[in-house]
Amino acid sequence: MKTSKIKLNEASEVEEFVKAAGKCDFDIDIFYNRVIIDAKSILGIMSMDLTQELTVQCYGEDKEFEKAIQKFAIA
Repeated sequence: MKTSKIKLNEASEVEEFVKAAGKCDFDIDIFYNRVIIDAKSILGIMSMDLTQELTVQCYGEDKEFEKAIQKFAIA
């Protein structure tokens, strides 16, 4: 299991993130406070407070997905 911190600022970034997550054959969750959302759900992510830092938890490994989320990573 791998955990990363990301920030999604606009709808186009959410769409790009969901497309990358959708290509993975394992579960990916996004956390903010007590809310847990499936990372493959564009409506779920859009309903979150995108002004906050989000925690992504991957239950598998995919090099392409890791490369794709680097764009949104918080240092």
